[in-house]
Amino acid sequence: MSVAPRAVLITGCSSGIGRVAADTLRERGFRTFATARRAADVERLAADGHESLRLDLTDARSLDAALDEILERTSGRLYGLFNNGGFGQPGAVEDVTVEALREQFETNVFGWHAMIRRVLPVMRAAGEGRIVQNSSVLGLVALRYRGAYVASKFAIEALTDAMRLELRGSGVRISLIEPGPVTSRFRANAYEAFRRNVDVDASPHRDVYRAVMHRLASEDEDAPFTLPESAVAAKLVHALESPRPKVRYYVTVPTYALGFLKRALPGRWLDAVLNRISDAELRGNPD
Repeated sequence: MSVAPRAVLITGCSSGIGRVAADTLRERGFRTFATARRAADVERLAADGHESLRLDLTDARSLDAALDEILERTSGRLYGLFNNGGFGQPGAVEDVTVEALREQFETNVFGWHAMIRRVLPVMRAAGEGRIVQNSSVLGLVALRYRGAYVASKFAIEALTDAMRLELRGSGVRISLIEPGPVTSRFRANAYEAFRRNVDVDASPHRDVYRAVMHRLASEDEDAPFTLPESAVAAKLVHALESPRPKVRYYVTVPTYALGFLKRALPGRWLDAVLNRISDAELRGNPD
């Protein structure tokens, strides 16, 4: 009697980390459900052989419909959830409107929370399951002009830490992946959000924003320490397959370095390091 492959739901599969994760898990024998917000991306994923559904993290009806369909196809079983879909809203905190901050949290936090609330009863009933949250090095430390995104990732880190303690004994394990620079469309999507939501001319940071816009508009995949999306997928595989998944998975040298420095340095010293990093980025010299 053959055993049905374990089903894993992945959000944000239109490109980048989500797409590579879907490809990787399918190759390893998982039954992957690759979801995306746009219908065109869903069609493209399906054309490439994926079981794909439309899922918009900010739309409760879309989320419920996708999960209902997945559970129907899997006879009510779902082993894994990889919360990956999201975006970054750049801009100084004082320039980010409440509406823009709410949009950031609707996708990056509330949508992920809604996903977990839907899948946890299924996993608890099965006595097993894995939830993996794609956080960021900016879930560990803050950098200038990324406050909204940093806040969303700090929130995910906190919620995940609390849930890990609450899920003890349930058979459900939850892990965080914390990438630094990874090749993806993240900068391009952030640039769109910046232009949509930040009034550059009215800001006291207007001169700095010229450098911010230049950095966001350039897809520099050769920047130091940048790794391919497969580096994140490898950590995801471990989190899903290992009998003892890690609490946190660092990806890229900057994450390891800043994770260590956050633990080792006094607050003011760490601020000095983070300011130097921001200064180097704005000069276009990440060294």
